[in-house]
Amino acid sequence: MGIKAALPKYEIYFYNTVLCLALLWATSWIFEVSNTNVNRKTFQSNIKPGWHYFGRKMDTADFEWVMWFSTFRAHILFALSGHILFAKLCTMLAPQVTDDTQREYRSLVFLVYGVLAVWTSMGWTYVTLMLSHCILLYSISLVKIRWLCFLTGLCTLASFKCEPCVSWQAGFVEGDFELRHILFYGGCGFTIMRCMSFALENCEKKDGNYNILELLKYNFYLPFFYFGPIMTFDQFYAQVNRCHFSRKEREMWNISLHGLMNLGIIIVVDVLFHFMYILTIPTDLKLLKHLSDWAIVGLAYMNLVYDWVKAAVMFGAISTVARLDYLDPPKPPKCITLLYVFSETHFDRGINDWLCKYVYNPLGGSHCNVVEELIATLCTYGVTILWLGPCKVVLIWALFNCFGLNFELWTAKFFSVEPFTSFETALSEAGSRRLRAVFNAFNYWCVVLFNLLALNSLDFVKMVAKRLLLKGFPVTTVMVLFVTYCLVQVIKERERRQALIDDPDPLPPAPAPDSSGKKKSK
Repeated sequence: MGIKAALPKYEIYFYNTVLCLALLWATSWIFEVSNTNVNRKTFQSNIKPGWHYFGRKMDTADFEWVMWFSTFRAHILFALSGHILFAKLCTMLAPQVTDDTQREYRSLVFLVYGVLAVWTSMGWTYVTLMLSHCILLYSISLVKIRWLCFLTGLCTLASFKCEPCVSWQAGFVEGDFELRHILFYGGCGFTIMRCMSFALENCEKKDGNYNILELLKYNFYLPFFYFGPIMTFDQFYAQVNRCHFSRKEREMWNISLHGLMNLGIIIVVDVLFHFMYILTIPTDLKLLKHLSDWAIVGLAYMNLVYDWVKAAVMFGAISTVARLDYLDPPKPPKCITLLYVFSETHFDRGINDWLCKYVYNPLGGSHCNVVEELIATLCTYGVTILWLGPCKVVLIWALFNCFGLNFELWTAKFFSVEPFTSFETALSEAGSRRLRAVFNAFNYWCVVLFNLLALNSLDFVKMVAKRLLLKGFPVTTVMVLFVTYCLVQVIKERERRQALIDDPDPLPPAPAPDSSGKKKSK
């Protein structure tokens, strides 16, 4: 089946209608549960006063969201605004210089402000700790042995995940700033990943070595320092050292529009948290047992969508600042609403690009060999486990996602032989698309359940699975899979339209003129 296989318009309209009705139905259940249980004793730790004049309380179960857009909003805005203003002020006060000198000057300004900001928030001993890790990995990179750079980087990363190393290094943080523990782990983790990228790129450099100053500019770029996203060193170096810094047509308009869209999404999520407690409800297992199947399924779906929205907004705010600095940061993650295969599942495109560039693609090759793919996925998720921090939930999440990624390849190999290929060839393109969508619907819920492990408790995931497969069988199971089938078809339609834009079909040749010079009519 080609990606451009089309379905009748009325069929697509039907799928969209089913999706909208199902979403409204599930939302109504969650809204009712939120309203009737707002004063529940188990909710008191997460449901806090919100809109006083409207009598609404707010779901504050997600610490990251509250930190970014409520409690420490002023600190984060101050730091990012200071980065923009400091760079602009230094540029205005600097004399007119050549392009080469200007590039060097801009990157040095970013380095100075980044070091000063980290020093102010975390203390000079923390800056010294980060510098020591940079110097260590820079020294190893001079040997230009990839496996040694990788091993050193992974051991260094492990030192921030295992006791007593992590406690000893945490002692380098000074002051009583409430965010210091969050900033400590964020800054350390991203620093090691950036240093590993630098070391691996230095191994590939054939003529000489990169200067350690380039590593410091790369690592201490403030918008990316604590929270990411990660840009690989080769991308950052090429963009910072480009020949000319100029805006494309309407680029500032697009940046402003992107910032306003992020602001609008923040407001929408804030409204959502006042009416639907999608993060707190899954923590109360006693309440979950009394909810309908549609409420449980809706909670599972909305939790994943929310996590994508959170990642998109947080990275989007940072990316807006980076784009003002003439950088092209990693794009937001792909929404779970548009995913039905494990190979495209990620919530951090920067980490995903890093893993693909340095682990997954080098080991997996063309990703057609079963053994090579298994080795590549095991190593990729092994690094991911170390990055996230080894624990029971992370290990289970990695195991299931690793299996899902390999199972897709095994299934593709299995159905690529006779008699399956002949059977699909006998179908029309539309029929083949419908058949594949049936299998994709099952795969979609595997993606949902496996990735819920990283966001919620194992007990909640077990309950969702039981409602779908056991307690709700066959009515709930069939209905949910049918709605999911409709969703997959809508996704495929979106992919089809994008494919037509990226690679339009060739126009038919013009009719040849007859002997009188007139074009022949069809």
